[in-house]
Amino acid sequence: MEKISKVYGNNANFHCVPQGLIRFFIILVLCFALCPLRLWADEIKQPTAAGKFYPDNPEVLSRQVDKYLADADPEGIDGEIFALVVPHAGYDFSGPVAAYAYKLIRGKPYKTVIIIAGSHYYGFKGVSIYPTGFFRTPLGDIEIDRDFISKLLNLDPEIYFDPQAFSQEHSLEVQIPFLQRSLTGWKIVPIIMGECTLLSCKKLAGLIKEAIGARRDVLVVASTDMYHGHDYQECPIMDGLTNSFLNNMDDEGLYYGLREGKLQLCGGLPAVTTLILAKSLGHKVSKLLKYTNSAEVTGNKIKGIWTVGYSSWVIDAPAGQRIDPEQSRMVGQIHNKEDAEMFSLKQKKKLLELARSSVETYLKTGRRLEVYETDPELLKPMGAFVTLSQKGELRGCIGNLIGSQPIYLTIRDMAVEAAVSDPRFLPVKLVDLAKIEIEISALSAMERVDTADKIILGKHGVLIKQGYRSGVFLPQVATETGWSKEEFLSNLCSHKAGLPDDAWKKKGVELYIFTAEVFSEKELRTAE
Repeated sequence: MEKISKVYGNNANFHCVPQGLIRFFIILVLCFALCPLRLWADEIKQPTAAGKFYPDNPEVLSRQVDKYLADADPEGIDGEIFALVVPHAGYDFSGPVAAYAYKLIRGKPYKTVIIIAGSHYYGFKGVSIYPTGFFRTPLGDIEIDRDFISKLLNLDPEIYFDPQAFSQEHSLEVQIPFLQRSLTGWKIVPIIMGECTLLSCKKLAGLIKEAIGARRDVLVVASTDMYHGHDYQECPIMDGLTNSFLNNMDDEGLYYGLREGKLQLCGGLPAVTTLILAKSLGHKVSKLLKYTNSAEVTGNKIKGIWTVGYSSWVIDAPAGQRIDPEQSRMVGQIHNKEDAEMFSLKQKKKLLELARSSVETYLKTGRRLEVYETDPELLKPMGAFVTLSQKGELRGCIGNLIGSQPIYLTIRDMAVEAAVSDPRFLPVKLVDLAKIEIEISALSAMERVDTADKIILGKHGVLIKQGYRSGVFLPQVATETGWSKEEFLSNLCSHKAGLPDDAWKKKGVELYIFTAEVFSEKELRTAE
C-alpha cells in the first residue's frame, strides 16, 4: 500500500483499491473514450414480437414464411417496384396478405430497405430513427444502414432517435422475416413515426428523397393494418374507401380522412409519407394486390367481434420510365394527353354541380363539402382551375397545375379557393352565389418545350419559370384577349411571373405547355 500512497497521495479511497483493479478501470475509461462508435455499432436490437406475432423457432418461421410466399399469386408487375404497403398483424392473420407484396420483390437487388411503421405502445411527437447496430430476428441479424441514416437523423428537430419507440413495437419488426426470406445483401433503415402533422410527413419524405438521390436499389415498406372495430360488415366498406385513396395516391386526402375519422389505418402516417415520397420520385402507379380482414380469416362473422382489415399494395413506375425528381416536382402526375378530353356531358355536369355545392357549403358552414366519388374518370389525379364570373366580369380564378389528387377533389377545393381566397377580389358572399357563373378548366399533363415556336395560341396554356418566379396563363387567355404570341408571352412574364417582359426569350427560363378542356354552366345550359 506504500507505493500507492506515494503515487496518489493520502486519499483513503485509493488506499483500499487494489492496483490491478485501478488499471482495469483506467483501461475501461479509455475504451469508452476512444471507441464509443464501435461499441454502439455492435449493439443488437433484440426481437420483441418473436413467439407472439410470429414463431420464435427459426425452422418453423422459415417454413411458414416460405409457404405464404409459395401460396401467394399476385398479378405480375412490369415496372420498378419502389414501395410496398403491407399489414403487420400476427402472421396467422395477415401473413398470407403480406406475402402477395413480398413475392413480387423476391430476389431483386435492393441494397437498402426503409421500413416506416407507426407507434402502438409509446406516445411521442415526431419521428424516431434507429441509428446503428443490428436488428435481430430468429432468422439472423440485419445490419442498420448507418450511412443512409446519417442523411436523415437530427437534420430536423422532429427527426431524432428515441429508443423507447422501438422497445416494444412489433409493426416494424414483423416485416423483417419476410424480407430475410425474400432478399439478400441488404441493410435496414428502421423508422417509427409518432404524432406528426402533414408537414412533418412531407419533411421526412423530403429528407428520404434527398438521401435516395439517383439510387434505384432502395425499397420502402410502409407497415399498416386497416379498419379496427366491432362491426365486420362495416370493415370492408370503410376499407374500400381507404383503399380508394391509396389507389389514387392521394396523400393529403388520406391524411385528412384519417384525421377526421372517415378512414382507418393504424400506420396511416407511414402510408401518407410513403405516398408523398413515391410521387416526389416520379412513381405514379399504386396497385392493390390482396385484401381481407380478420372476420374472413377466422370465419367469426358475428356482430360485436373485433375485426381488423388487411391489404397489400405495391407502388411502382412503368418499366424504364422512372421520372426525374425535379421534373416530377414541377409537373406532378404524368397522364395521357387525351385525358383532358375524356369527360362526358354527364361528368362535366357533375363537376360543375360539385363546384357550386362546395362553395355553397363552405359559405354556409365554413367547412369543406364531404363527397366521395366512384367514377373512374373522376378519380384520376389531374390539375384544374375554377373560374368564377359575375355579369361577364372575372370574380375569382384559382387552380392547381399539379395533379396531386383526384380531379373531383381538386374541383371541390379550387372552387372554394376561387370564391374566398383570390387576393384580387373580395370574398364571394352567399347572397351573391346565385349570380355567379362557374367555369372549369381541366388540365392535361405539362410538357416542357425548348422554344416558344411550339406554342399554339388558343390551344396551349403556358407556364413560365425562372428560379423561384413562375406564372401561368390558361389557353383561353389568348382567345379572350386577342393577343399575338409575343404579347401573350410578354404579359405572362411581366404580369404573372414578375419577370422582364422579354424573359421568355432568354436562356435559363423554362417553358411548359399544356392543354385544357374548358366547360361552364352557361355552356351546359345551352347544350341541354
